[in-house]
Formats: sequence, structure tokens, C-alpha cells
Amino acid sequence: METKQTTALHGGEWLIKESNPFDTFITEDFNEEQNMVMDMCHQFLDADVIPVLDKIDKMEPGLMPSLLEKAGEQGLLSTSLPEQYGGLGKDFITSTIVNEGLGGGHSFSVALAAHTGIGSLPILYFGTEAQKQKYIPKLGSGEWKGSYGLTEPNSGSDALGAKTTARLSEDGKYYLLNGQKCWITNGGFADVYTVFAKIDGDKFTAFIVERGFEGFTQGPEEHKMGIKGSSTVQLYFQDCKVPVENLLGEIGRGHIIAFNILNIGRLKLCAAALGGAKRAADISIQYAKTREQFKLPIAKFGAIRHKMAEMAIRMWVCESALYRTSKWIDDKERELEASGKTFAEALLGAAEEYAIECAMLKVYGSEMLDYVVDEGVQIHGGNGFSDEYVISKAYRDSRINRIYEGTNEINRLLTVDMVLKRAMKGKLDLMGPALAVQKELMSIPDFGAEEEGAFAKERKYIVNFKKAILMVAGAAVQKLMMQLDKEQEILMNIADMAIETFNAESALLRLTKLADSKGTEAVALQADIVRTYLYDAADRINKAGKDALNGFADGDELRMMHIGLKRFTKLEPFNTKDARRRISDRLVADNGYHI
Repeated sequence: METKQTTALHGGEWLIKESNPFDTFITEDFNEEQNMVMDMCHQFLDADVIPVLDKIDKMEPGLMPSLLEKAGEQGLLSTSLPEQYGGLGKDFITSTIVNEGLGGGHSFSVALAAHTGIGSLPILYFGTEAQKQKYIPKLGSGEWKGSYGLTEPNSGSDALGAKTTARLSEDGKYYLLNGQKCWITNGGFADVYTVFAKIDGDKFTAFIVERGFEGFTQGPEEHKMGIKGSSTVQLYFQDCKVPVENLLGEIGRGHIIAFNILNIGRLKLCAAALGGAKRAADISIQYAKTREQFKLPIAKFGAIRHKMAEMAIRMWVCESALYRTSKWIDDKERELEASGKTFAEALLGAAEEYAIECAMLKVYGSEMLDYVVDEGVQIHGGNGFSDEYVISKAYRDSRINRIYEGTNEINRLLTVDMVLKRAMKGKLDLMGPALAVQKELMSIPDFGAEEEGAFAKERKYIVNFKKAILMVAGAAVQKLMMQLDKEQEILMNIADMAIETFNAESALLRLTKLADSKGTEAVALQADIVRTYLYDAADRINKAGKDALNGFADGDELRMMHIGLKRFTKLEPFNTKDARRRISDRLVADNGYHI
């Protein structure tokens, strides 16, 4: 059995290098404690959250805060907080497991994620020791609830366009905040808020604001399409007196806090989306087994089997990419701590290293969940449109995920932007491999001996997908140069190619590692998942590549690159119908997703 370990790749480096499957982390690697944590999360949802979903949606007074307190009593709010502040001090992978495990709790999951993420982490990572000692233990226990005020009526994706101001009082004891924030999750009941404002009109800065501060009020609860049980209000500041010791981080460096916290939040959102998708898929599979039409359970019909199998494929692939990235962040965090960085510096540095991957995970996770709940409603038919069935709630609640933590459009643009910036700084050799691909296009195709070994053909597909990205991205950079940032459609096409390829490679690495430990026959079903995803991903990559090329190239250059794109996305025929039937048979036999 192969056991070789290699150093984790740097962020974005997977695009130009081949990854070692034995260096990737997969869910099958969870240790006993991590499996217990996942089980504990599921038990908490089943016992304390799912039975009261209707009450949560009606915003029964005090219910959501009490559930957060109960979660705090079980250690679910403090998994990754350092022991010195009352936390459990667990690793990044375990904290990701908690986000996935509690992701199927609808509005509760939103409240919890906001509290443990953007509600607590800014203080943990950027606060003074006095601020950490004051706030983190109570946030970790659930005694105090956290919230985050960044968005304003006229500044969403453009966070730095915020209008809220802060000025020092004449006695120098307070900052006086003036302005408003909107769409503030947990805003109606939180005790502690991280709020962003501009000092002297331009110095974007963060502050810790407590409920009860003079000049701080909130609006009524918003009426939303989904996540109805999540408290969402506007915050108002009228000469709100914030003690100077509550300034968070450095003056004028608030963007460092906002953007770094988002990196972690994007990965955690993907984890929660995965947890929500698994629960929605289970509900849909179980319904398909019991709902009969034409004297047969609908789970026996090919159209329904296709939907169930596709749910499983997308979840399995998402799971593979999520924990691959989580392990990279965990490893980098340990490396930085060993070099002398503080706990906060290490995790922020690790998340920044893999900001590209976090952005891609956010996009894929949220869109994967949308697919699962949408097809879940379809499997339920007319019943899926009824409030009496939980799948309708899952459908409504899913939609927000493509908007917050940066819209999916913003995250697609960021994916390519971050890759190109790293290339320009010399951190990522993008143009060398891109030029090599261009040279390959001008030469006679190599029909030499094929690679041997398990999944050699699939590995070749991944190599070629990467060549397709490098060809399109390299040509776009050369042709458009400084104008590329204005061509958002092309950037989004390239991002889609990258997301598909990263997911496909992550899934193949997981399959290869599993086959090494269990044997290829034992992972036949997982092989069906990977091969089906690869087969469909090739077409999606081809379409995105063509759309990008057609947007900036023409003539012989365009024809040549179309030929190259066709070569790089060509796969041998594969019977995806039968593969999906085998996958759906397993789902029905297991009464849910347990692959």
C-alpha cells in the first residue's frame, strides 16, 4: 500500500501541479473523536432543533437564543476556540465538521454560523488580550450572542463604500458612530456586534459595540423569503458612544478584518451547505421510496433515480473538495504556529493562503445545495410546495447562500483575480505552463504509450482540463491585458472551468486513496460517481471555455484554440445512465446518503 506523504500545495498551485492522492484528506480519514463530534451534531439537531422548526420560523420569543445557549452547553459554539478562553481548542478540520454537522438546521444553522463565525472570530483574531478575555469566554459558552455589522443600504459587495462614520469625542473617551447597517443576522437578540465605520471619512475601522450602548438602536425584524426564523434587522447609530478601548484592530485596517474573516466564512458556508444538502437528500430519498404512482414507488422510475444519483454525485464531490481544502488550511496553520506566529496570525494566514479555494467552495457548495433542494421539491411533486413538508422550507432557506459571504458572482471574479495577482507577484508560475500549452497546440499530438495503473485515464482527463484552463486564461491575459478585469463574463467563464476542475481532481484523489486502502473492486460505486462527474464536467468546461474564447479571439487563433479545447475536454464514452442507476440503488438500499 502506498503511504508516501508530500508537502501540501500552495493556494492555486494545484492548477499547475499534479497532486498526490496520499497527501489529500478525506472523510474516511476522520478519527474516532471527529466521528463522535459529527454524531453529536446530528443528535443535537434531531433532538433540539428539527422538532421545533415551525416555532423557530414563527420567531417564538427567546427560542433561538435558548437553542444557542444549549449548543454552547454541549461545546458546539467553542470547538475551535483556544482553551485559555474557555474553548475546546480543536483543530480546523473538527471545526469544519461541526459546521457540516449542524448545517441541516435551517434558520438555526444560520444563527449558529453567524455567532461562531463573523460574530466571534473578529474579536478572537484581532482583539487585544483584554478584549478577548472579556468577550470570547461568554461568546463561547453562549451566554452572549454575537453579530456582525458590515452591510449598508448602499454598500453590499462594495463593503468599503460604507457611509457609517466614527469620530472621537471631545474628551477622547469615546468614538461616536453615526449611520446604519442592514441585513444583520442575529441582530435582534445579539449582545455583541462587530461594526465597521470610517474614521475621518476614509479610515475604514472595526469597533466592538454592545447592546445597550447609548445611541444604539435596532429596527424591526425583516420579513424574508427564507430563513424566516433567523433574526435579521437594521442597526442604527446616532452618536453611539463606543469606548475607545472597544476599537478593534488598527485604525484604517478594518478591511483586513472584514476580508480575512470572509475567507474562513466561505469555507464554513460550504460545510453548512453540505450538511443541509445531505439532510434534504435523505428526506427526498425516503419520500421516493414510499410515494407510489402507477402501483410502483417512484424511486423505481428512471427520471427519479437520475435526480437522486445526481444529488449524491454533487454532494460526494463537494465533500471531497471541502475536506481536501480544510486539511490544507489545518496543515498551514500548524506550520505557521511552528514558525512563531500567534494562534490568530496562523489561522488567518492559512485561510489567506487558500482564499482561492475558499471562494470556489463557497460557489460550488451553495449551488450544489440549490440543486439538491430544487430536485428534492420536484421528487415530492405537489407535496413539495406545501409548508407541511420540510423540503419546502429547505428550498426557501437555500437561496440566501448564493448571496451572502460575497455573492457567487463576486466569488467567481475573486477566484480568477487572486490567481492572476499571485502570478504577477511571482507566487504562482502561471504563464510558463500557459505558454507550454500554447506550444503543445502548435505541435503534432503525442499518441505515445498510455499511462498505466488505477484510474490512469481519469488522471489524464484532469491534466487536460488544467491545460484547457491555462490555454484560455493565458490567451485572455495576453489579448486583453489590463482590460481583462472589465470583462466579467470571460472571468466568470474561466472561474467555472477552474471550479469544475478543482472539484473533479478532489474527487479523483479521494477515489484513488480509497482504492489504495480497500482495493478497486470495493470502491466501484465511488468510481461511478467520479466517472459520471468527470464525463459531465468535461462538457461544462468545454462550454465555458468556448464562451470565453468567443468573447475575445477571432479568426485562425479562435479556430486553433477551439480545436485545442475540444482535444483537452475529449473523454471516452461512458454509460452515465447505468452508473446513476447503480448509485440510486445504493441510496434506496441505505435509506439515504451514506456513501
